[in-house]
Amino acid sequence: MYTPPADLVPLRTADGSFTLRSEALGEQYHSVHGAVQESRHVFLAMGLDLVKKDPVDLLEVGLGTGLNALLTWIAAEGRGGAVRYTALEPYPLSREALSRMDHPAACGDPAKGGVVLDMLTAAEGAWQRMSPHFSFRRRATSMLALEDVAAYDLVYFDAFGPNTQPELWTEEVFRRLHRAMRPGALLVTYCAKGDVRRAMQAAGLAVERLPGPPGKREMLRARK
Repeated sequence: MYTPPADLVPLRTADGSFTLRSEALGEQYHSVHGAVQESRHVFLAMGLDLVKKDPVDLLEVGLGTGLNALLTWIAAEGRGGAVRYTALEPYPLSREALSRMDHPAACGDPAKGGVVLDMLTAAEGAWQRMSPHFSFRRRATSMLALEDVAAYDLVYFDAFGPNTQPELWTEEVFRRLHRAMRPGALLVTYCAKGDVRRAMQAAGLAVERLPGPPGKREMLRARK
């Protein structure tokens, strides 16, 4: 069972943006080949950009450092539609750890610095309307306890990898997500392992392999 690491340290990735690295886990929150470019490729280009709905109800599994949420907020402003963003994160990072990432500067929107930290560290469960185009809430709900039904148009599946959190990459979990997704909804993840793809398919999702971000050959996208 996953235990939150106590040895997280900032690590600069190849595109200049930061992630957090745990030597105890042998894992980091983002690709060392570029945290921002990985998130933009996997979650925006292969996910959000293809969802032609307004509003978009979005579920993220694994809020982490909040990079996907920030990039989605910025993208929502450009799209002109609304995104309602729900993040499942039972183990939120501290404000200090989040501030060391300086994601707003890396994403080209340094003015969001303080307000992003307020958003990510606000009380669990409460909706925050950050702009006319973006609302956010963090839920402490474990993915293994998710009971939502037909609630989401898009899922960002961004948990630590199967070697670190194997309990989150199972057919049971993807069945819960299948139930939580609306017809036609998409699920995107950086992972491309064969057993993960087969677990998604067994849960009733239609799965395709796509080109991955820099440093990774493939990723997966699934549709209900």
